[in-house]
Amino acid sequence: MKKIHKHAAGIDIGARKIFIGLENKEVKSFETFTDDLESAADFLVENNITTVAMEATGVYWIILYDILQARGIDVWLVDGRSTKQVPGRKTDVKDCQWIQQLHSHGLLSRCFVAEDLIQELRGYQRLREDHIRSAAMHVNHMQKSLIMMNIRLKEVLSQIHGASGLKIIRAIIKGERDPKVLVELCDSKILKTKKELVIKSLKGHYHQAGLFALDQAVTCYDFYQVQIARCDEKLEEVLKKISGGKAVQNQNKKPRKPIRHHKPKINNLDQYLLTVFEYKDATVLPGIIDYNWMQLLAEVGIDLRKWKTEKHFTSWLGLAPKPHHSGKRRKNYKSKGKPKAGEIFKQAATSLLNSKKNALGAFGRKIRARKGPLLAIKAVARKLAELYWKLFVKGLTYVDEGVKIYEEKLLLNKQKSLFKMAKEMGMVISYKSET
Repeated sequence: MKKIHKHAAGIDIGARKIFIGLENKEVKSFETFTDDLESAADFLVENNITTVAMEATGVYWIILYDILQARGIDVWLVDGRSTKQVPGRKTDVKDCQWIQQLHSHGLLSRCFVAEDLIQELRGYQRLREDHIRSAAMHVNHMQKSLIMMNIRLKEVLSQIHGASGLKIIRAIIKGERDPKVLVELCDSKILKTKKELVIKSLKGHYHQAGLFALDQAVTCYDFYQVQIARCDEKLEEVLKKISGGKAVQNQNKKPRKPIRHHKPKINNLDQYLLTVFEYKDATVLPGIIDYNWMQLLAEVGIDLRKWKTEKHFTSWLGLAPKPHHSGKRRKNYKSKGKPKAGEIFKQAATSLLNSKKNALGAFGRKIRARKGPLLAIKAVARKLAELYWKLFVKGLTYVDEGVKIYEEKLLLNKQKSLFKMAKEMGMVISYKSET
């Protein structure tokens, strides 16, 4: 086979050591301390290496990637699954040699690596999501503590960590036990509709273990709320840098789609996003709001032309059918890893399945009736991802056709199929007037 990269090296990265394989030379290892990684970069430069391939192993690759990039070496970050197709390679030494051979013949594909500011935005955003999950765990602890004392507040209020619920819980921790006093802390809407039910739910059997657990859960929940707010500040700083410190004024007088859960405290979030994407608004797509738009920015970046077509994009997201599922062929296959950007599109698609105002919702319900909810969510997410790619690459203005037009198209397709079947059977379809 013809060699594409003549001065290529392969690197196998571990927690304690990295192994570098060069053509026709012995493998050399370096420890993972910063000085040793700098020495590894010097070693590559001394041997006239111009390009390097290494596997995306956890977060170990990040520092080495930056060091090699700073030395002017073309670094290819590759998926580990693309280098494990030949059995028998059981050592790190053989791994780096095999990576070098594959890379020199041009048999590896480069992974997507975002720009520095996008990576910084991604770091803060993912950390924020971790804090949200941790806070949710302590909400469950609050519920458990209340049930231990038979305080059935969660059966009455939609969210015990809402404004009314937290006021009641904090008052309980401070020593208030009278249900009639506690209920007055609720919002006026709750008092109008279910005041007596709330009073009934607050009559419990208090004990020290339950109160202590409740206090601990609230303290931890408050801690993570502070951390989320700090992440919001960092997110706003990075958005200002990405947008060049400018935020365009929203020319469209229509209000933005509401962010109902985990809304970030970022002033003019929509304006920053519009500035970054040059006035192209992703929220015209169903299921996309400013918050998950910011999440997608953190995961896939600004320039979607790095994916040649929308099919390449959906395949990278993990939303395209795998080769194990093709036609009637169905092999047992469990995918390794779920791209976070693909999960964002799936979350948006989940909300669309019950929507009766757009065509994607009708499409999803049709798939759900035949193949179940999981495949329906994935199919709608793929459609949504394709529209997202087309919007920012081809500049297509998306207009939701609505359920009515979509159903008219379905009816037209059914009529065409009916006429085709009648023609094959030598029959003629006649229309009967209802008059």
